[in-house]
Amino acid sequence: MAAFTYMLRCADGTYYVGSTRSLELRLHQHQSGEGATYTRERLPVELVWHEEHEHIGDAFNREKQVQRWSRAKREALIRMDYGALPSLSKKKF
Repeated sequence: MAAFTYMLRCADGTYYVGSTRSLELRLHQHQSGEGATYTRERLPVELVWHEEHEHIGDAFNREKQVQRWSRAKREALIRMDYGALPSLSKKKF
């Protein structure tokens, strides 16, 4: 069964990352205020990125990975600027 990792841009400009088995249903839940508390307080939301996975566990693991990323790295992913991702992963001391 297919599963998805997705990213929403909230009305306040922040990003929300989640995973689901039904992307269409989950987007409807977020838009109608039935989704996560985080998005409920920041409506409307817009889908800006998603990725399909074969298993929900893979989608969940990817969700947790992207949640740890910086805003700049998330925005590179949204732009599909995969070449920028490694440099955005390096900590600057």
